[in-house]
Amino acid sequence: MNIVDRAKAPTPKFFRILRSIGLVLLAISGTIIAAPVALPVALVSAAGYVAVAGGVISAVSQLTSPIPLTPEGGIKEEENLNKARDGN
Repeated sequence: MNIVDRAKAPTPKFFRILRSIGLVLLAISGTIIAAPVALPVALVSAAGYVAVAGGVISAVSQLTSPIPLTPEGGIKEEENLNKARDGN
């Protein structure tokens, strides 16, 4: 599964919730960074770190996809398209 197929695949419920949390963190920290009043340097610095964390959480959550299962409930094995270097 390449990155485009993974991004188009449906996102599991847990990761949709996690994505929303990441976006909320990103929005709150962006508001703190762009505040028109003078805020303590430590608060603005921490908001920068929270913005990065929120962005990473959202991006990773968006690219997750459900584990393909067989009709019996087991995990479906994908065919390995990588060939050995010796040509076998």
